[in-house]
Amino acid sequence: MMRTRPLKVALLGCGVVGSEVARIMTTHADDLTARVGAPVELAGVAVRRPDRVREGITPELVTTDATALVKRGDIDVVVEVIGGIEPARGLITTAFEHGASVVSANKALLAQDGAALHAAAEEHGRDLYYEAAVAGAIPLIRPLRESLAGDKINRVMGIVNGTTNFILDKMDSSGAGYQEALDEATALGYAEADPTADVEGFDAAAKAAILAGIAFHTRVRLDDVYREGMTEVTAADFASAKEMGCTIKLLAICERAEDGASVTARVHPAMIPLSHPLASVRGAYNAVFVESDAAGQLMFYGPGAGGSPTASAVLGDLVAVCRNRLSGTTGPGESAYAALPVSPMGDVVTRYHISLDVADKPGVLAQVATVFAEHGVSIDTVRQSGKDGEASLVVVTHRASDAALTGTVEALRKLDTVRGVASIMRVEGE
Repeated sequence: MMRTRPLKVALLGCGVVGSEVARIMTTHADDLTARVGAPVELAGVAVRRPDRVREGITPELVTTDATALVKRGDIDVVVEVIGGIEPARGLITTAFEHGASVVSANKALLAQDGAALHAAAEEHGRDLYYEAAVAGAIPLIRPLRESLAGDKINRVMGIVNGTTNFILDKMDSSGAGYQEALDEATALGYAEADPTADVEGFDAAAKAAILAGIAFHTRVRLDDVYREGMTEVTAADFASAKEMGCTIKLLAICERAEDGASVTARVHPAMIPLSHPLASVRGAYNAVFVESDAAGQLMFYGPGAGGSPTASAVLGDLVAVCRNRLSGTTGPGESAYAALPVSPMGDVVTRYHISLDVADKPGVLAQVATVFAEHGVSIDTVRQSGKDGEASLVVVTHRASDAALTGTVEALRKLDTVRGVASIMRVEGE
């Protein structure tokens, strides 16, 4: 039997995503009612600039007092799309205290304080859903914490930032330099005026923390994630990648150690074979590759940002939370029972591509090879070219720890015959 009293929703933020959430709630009201089992009513919209015209939203719904809105007591669900740490954190906890469940798209807050927010939700018997916080429209959070809840996930590796993927794809396909590709991304609206959060990996690192926590049933904070940006990637790096049958992507990688005793989470540029499914992800799209014991290999692909795609994820959570409200239940909360330690980057084992500028004279290769051997790093291939007394030496290693590779590079810099280390790139996905 359909309930006639509406479920009331408070919307915090009415920018690109929030306005789309409001539009879909209005234009698809009948469908949402049928799917939820009761009408879903937009009861208030908190904004910073109330005088702006917002199509489809009556002025009576608009307020600048977000705290008063979430304290009303008749709000069933609060949708938070304002981003940032404060006031979002305070508003979410206040919503729980006053009986509302929360749907959020706030990756930064969840990566930093997810455990505390989950605890607050549990304390008050409310839901905290956040599908939109990672990879936009791509269903990812719910499959990891529900569909794969009975499986053992060993690795989650993906492209979770559309801006950086657009830039790297442009560099790969056209031979453009980093700045040229960034300028085009900015002109097309893919990159912000200040692209630091994207190109330096902060955005992807927050998403990696969330993914690792869910995948490994372990609390992983933003500070636990190793982060390396992509601003130093050059056209020469892409040329080297092509010679190896690879391309370059900025990857978020969350892994369980082979002995199962720890996990790692990291974000950095990496060479990836063209045969790997992630290599074919073009433009501003996102994709996440999951490896588990029973299900094997799975890939989730789609638009990772933008108003409509992100609003789609928000509305999916909204429907789920509203259904829970009607049935008097809550969905899955935090699962951190495994409590595995997060290993430092130095323990991570992978392959490396190192490009060295060296003197073009006999014995250089032998000196370099000796340094690698002394640090326990096995060489897979070596390529040398040069003239007029200068040369380039490209070394690709077998799998080695980051700590061993760091020690190797430090020793190489001390050789008189090594003029400099042109680039170091990890090789993943093999």
